[in-house]
Amino acid sequence: MTGQTPAIPGPAPHRATATADRLDAAVRVVTGEPGCGRTWFLERAARAFAAGPVVRVRADPAGPAVPGGGLRPLLRALGEATGRAPAGGSGHALLDALRAGSGPLLVCVDDAHLWDPLSRAALGDAARHLCRTTTAARLLLTVPGHRPPAPEFAGLPVTRVDPLTPPEASALLDEVTGGALDGGVRDEIVDAAEGVPALLLALVRRLSPAQVRGDRPPPRPLPGAEVLTGVAGGCLDGLTPGRLDLLLTVAAAARDDEDTAVDRGLVLRAAGQLGQDGAVPLPELLAAADDEVRFHSEVLRRTVYAGAPEERRRAVHLALAGELAPGDPRALLHRAWAGAGRGRELEAVAGDLPSRRLRCAAYARAAELSEDGPRRAERYTAAAGQALLGGRTHQAMRLLDAARTGTAPAVVRGRAALLRGTTVLHDGPVDEAQACLLHATTLLADHSPADAGTAALAACDAAWAAGDPAGCLAALERCGETEGHGPRGGGPRADYRLGLRALLEARFEEAAVRLRRVARDPDGREPSGDPEDILRAAAAALMLGDLAGARRAGARALAAARTLDTVAAVPRAREYLAYAELRAGRHALARTHAEEGLRAAHRAGQRNTAAHQHAVLALAASIEGETELVAGHVAAALGTARRHGLAQAATLAEWAAARADLGRGRPQEAADRLGPLVRPGARRGHFALWMLAVPCYVEAAVSAGQSEGARSVVEEFALWAGFGADPQAPAQLLRCRALLAPADRADALYRQALDLHDTAGGDFERARTELLHGKWLRRRRRLREARDRLGAALVGFERCGARAWAEQTRGELRALGAEASGPRPAGAADLAGLTPQQLRIARRVAEGATNREVALTLSVSTRTVDYHLRKVFATLGVRSRLELARLVERAEKTGAHP
Repeated sequence: MTGQTPAIPGPAPHRATATADRLDAAVRVVTGEPGCGRTWFLERAARAFAAGPVVRVRADPAGPAVPGGGLRPLLRALGEATGRAPAGGSGHALLDALRAGSGPLLVCVDDAHLWDPLSRAALGDAARHLCRTTTAARLLLTVPGHRPPAPEFAGLPVTRVDPLTPPEASALLDEVTGGALDGGVRDEIVDAAEGVPALLLALVRRLSPAQVRGDRPPPRPLPGAEVLTGVAGGCLDGLTPGRLDLLLTVAAAARDDEDTAVDRGLVLRAAGQLGQDGAVPLPELLAAADDEVRFHSEVLRRTVYAGAPEERRRAVHLALAGELAPGDPRALLHRAWAGAGRGRELEAVAGDLPSRRLRCAAYARAAELSEDGPRRAERYTAAAGQALLGGRTHQAMRLLDAARTGTAPAVVRGRAALLRGTTVLHDGPVDEAQACLLHATTLLADHSPADAGTAALAACDAAWAAGDPAGCLAALERCGETEGHGPRGGGPRADYRLGLRALLEARFEEAAVRLRRVARDPDGREPSGDPEDILRAAAAALMLGDLAGARRAGARALAAARTLDTVAAVPRAREYLAYAELRAGRHALARTHAEEGLRAAHRAGQRNTAAHQHAVLALAASIEGETELVAGHVAAALGTARRHGLAQAATLAEWAAARADLGRGRPQEAADRLGPLVRPGARRGHFALWMLAVPCYVEAAVSAGQSEGARSVVEEFALWAGFGADPQAPAQLLRCRALLAPADRADALYRQALDLHDTAGGDFERARTELLHGKWLRRRRRLREARDRLGAALVGFERCGARAWAEQTRGELRALGAEASGPRPAGAADLAGLTPQQLRIARRVAEGATNREVALTLSVSTRTVDYHLRKVFATLGVRSRLELARLVERAEKTGAHP
């Protein structure tokens, strides 16, 4: 942007693409931080606008500020585009010119804030008028997000170009480097750039080929003053030294703190110490509210601090330290940043600082001031612990790399290994995490049994995520050994270990007793306030099928994580909440938790947790019938799962894809996908999850004519249903038995299943049983009963938002001759002459299905399909399947179908 940010070459942020393509309002004011791509947004919108001419103008900050001068190039361009010369150079002329065109018109004004006041007023008035009237003209303006908006544009619709999410930033870097950028280097750049596209591209351009490959570390600091100034330095042009000093004071006061708002009085007092006039008004780059002051732009705050001379930064930190209250631990931290602190003193107060980020900064600075190698390692490890709990996974790993614990005592090396293993468990290959955590258990066993037990349980979590039951049992055995080193006694950790072991060894009664104690103490008291303990309680409740208890524990873990500033626990608390709601059949709520959890996981650098959230979202979308959404979430989940060995997330994602196929009436595809997951063999899904997919597999296999392959897994599913871990499992088991039963037993089994659904609750599973029962009744010509059962199924699917399943049920009702939808759309002449059964067959054939596949899907014989297909060809006047497919596709696109 002119005077602010260099043009950003290369691919544009993917999220902004959809926004730029959708010009759904007459006027948009586009804003955002320096480097986030406001100019690119206009370029993308101009390329996407094909309805008419596009007029683009850019303000010239170097030009003379002649009153009304900004309008003249715009009016000239409008005259050329519309073929009508504007009358004069006023705001009325601008409005007339915007109306003059006979068709659609797009006008893009970049950096509109740089226009002279008269031109801005005319532009703002014209924009407000366009907002109030119906017009074919579209107007896009860009203004900066690092300062207050110009009053002339107040009240206009705003679109903010926000920083990219970590996945979007990674995709951008992969695109511009052709995938050649080393994964570790890419993650570090993504973390350092904080989603600003211009920073991402500037950082990757500085890399040498060896650094791109990961053979050498990237340049430090990342990013430095040169890069930041290149992106946002133009925003500081024209400021006086006094104002720059005031900005530096605010930037220094907010250093390494997630809360970038600082006390206004503190800033002004410190500025006074530096000889600044306290009466100088705050620069417009700062926002003031409730006695606090902050930068409008975080990129600009980083630029101000990095670009200041080192001597001036030290002076500002000393001034801030001098103005803080006696005993305030932040004073010692500011003195340390000024080079006047001592590591021992800073370490002593680090735990009293108000946020994880500041504690991390204090321990890291204390480590930098350490001359003793083991003490330096201990302090860096403490800093890494604060970074990890604060949701800064990549920084934690960098601090652990800096620790270099080789000469440190065993307990320090053990804690570093525990932190490294936990970090990799959240964001890396889980087999590597498991090995690291077991190593930590060995190092800590004699010195810190409690930490050793934590490491062993985390190793069990890694083995669980990998689908390795033997690894889980081995880790639990190590956990038991660490308890022998510590104080005797039971407690929730021992109950969790013994309950989980009993579950893995199929001793279900003992497992239930132990895990119930973890989920809730015998006297009804809730678990402790530690988020990790509460998450264990949520896990135990899910294993028991206590979904209400899992929801309560997940909500408490979320609250505790926020209260204790334990950001790392937030995505996992959301994950447990999403699983609980999904298992309870509350799919919309599960989706909400998973979406929030996905955002939190990306912010915290937890790609493994994000993969689980993608799997939950795929499962929810598979119920709602959103095929493209299912495919996107499945691809995202499997992409990480395959790289990091996440068998649990992979199983859930594959199940979601198969359930989407089943909902769309594609049982053969669903059976092909689910078969390897549920049948014995090397490709079987996660040991604790494949049972959940059995009901879908049985339904798909029976519908596809593969009943024999389903019988053996039903008997294994019966053992799972008997444990009681899934409230729906007993009813699902009876439904599976009904699908496989002879005709004289199936009806009774379906009815028993429906009785159990009444106890378990959940609209979706009950509606699925009603749908299958209705199909069974229809095939036996018990039409009145079939219609009642299918009508109930339709209501259930509509209530829980299962659109694909509802449409499948409507098709069954149409096959009975019942009306299951609203009035027939006008223009459905081509297909209107078909009977409901003929229409269903025509659609399946148009999708490419063979007569046998159609027969399996509709539960009829191939002779019936042949008969109806001949009738379809005769009614529609087509002579081939290709002609039929074209006719159906045309009717679907135009809405001309019954």
